[in-house]
Amino acid sequence: MLLVVMVSCGKEDHTVPEIKVPGGNEPVEQPKPGELYSWEKSRTEILDYTDMVLLYGGGRQRYIPNWDTNRLSAYVSYTDKGGHEKWFFDSFLFLEFADYGSGSAMVTYATGYKDPVSNKILDSATKKDWERLIDYYFLEDHNLAQLDATVEAVSRRIGQPAEKPRVVITIPEPIMRRNSSEATSSTTYWGEIDGKALDFSKSVDRVKACCWYIDRVRAMFDKRGYKNIELAGFYWISEKASDSSDILASVSEYLHQMNYSFNWIPYFSADGYAQWKRWGFDYAYLQPNYFFNESTPMSRLDDACNMGLAAKMGMEMEFDDNALASNGRGYKLRNYMQAFRNYKVWDNCRIAYYQGNNTVYTLKNSANADDQSLYHDFAEFVTTRPLRSK
Repeated sequence: MLLVVMVSCGKEDHTVPEIKVPGGNEPVEQPKPGELYSWEKSRTEILDYTDMVLLYGGGRQRYIPNWDTNRLSAYVSYTDKGGHEKWFFDSFLFLEFADYGSGSAMVTYATGYKDPVSNKILDSATKKDWERLIDYYFLEDHNLAQLDATVEAVSRRIGQPAEKPRVVITIPEPIMRRNSSEATSSTTYWGEIDGKALDFSKSVDRVKACCWYIDRVRAMFDKRGYKNIELAGFYWISEKASDSSDILASVSEYLHQMNYSFNWIPYFSADGYAQWKRWGFDYAYLQPNYFFNESTPMSRLDDACNMGLAAKMGMEMEFDDNALASNGRGYKLRNYMQAFRNYKVWDNCRIAYYQGNNTVYTLKNSANADDQSLYHDFAEFVTTRPLRSK
């Protein structure tokens, strides 16, 4: 095993190159944000965070409002074996990639996702689907509202955190065609902005849809008046660059004008992963994709760490309910922790945490001694990282 000692995966230059429209010579028209909200005006730079947990929700396949105070309390704070409560994750990524199943719209928010029953590519999400996703995040008794309330409750017990916990919201991919598997499928399916139907064969219209979405999230966040959490950035849901490379820099620049971060988590060896800075991302995390298949060798973690560190990326730690003792794959989560220590990712790099639906909550509340041991070892891994104190 090659151990990496000198590591650089910190904040990078946010300069974004001019992106040309495919097949043309004119740059994509760069939208300008309107009036900033008061809480945005006080921000002088892109916000930092080190440990971002993924909270899936919004698709009908898991539309039950998971993220209430009961569940979120397992992510906001951690009480160690000695009874000492401390802050847990410092950032929370709310995301969804599709909406399928009974009662759903049967759509995808990123290119290529299928209906697991028919195995056919789902239709691309429309403006109404994007609006419904936003409305889900801003439900009054779940998600962001309950995160805000949970942080307030913990603050009363242990004092205010050094910084407000950060919130990152996913941006759906403006997929060119109504169905990406059909060459003749419509490019004008999405909807209208200011009375004009957008044509997603045009890069400028795809950028316009993303900016509309960003502005709607900002407006809703301001309307709700949260006191204990901060909208820090946005996340690009597509896990490869090839389908969106013509628009990413423009979306990034729009965010940067308001000091929002642009986040990305490409899969292992995904197209364009090492060029993440070229696309305008501020924080990128490489997926090792080691946890999910028993046949994937531990050497995958070595490969992923070397690839991620060479590209100056953060890393993603991956697990789901198969990590429970009853399912026998907890050793794989332990292998992530060991590899990330060996390669100094634990010391120096941002980490994103994929946990299926709510595995941290499940481990915390398990009566199994092995699950409890894994939960505490994982929580200590997160909360004692040297990067948290820098």
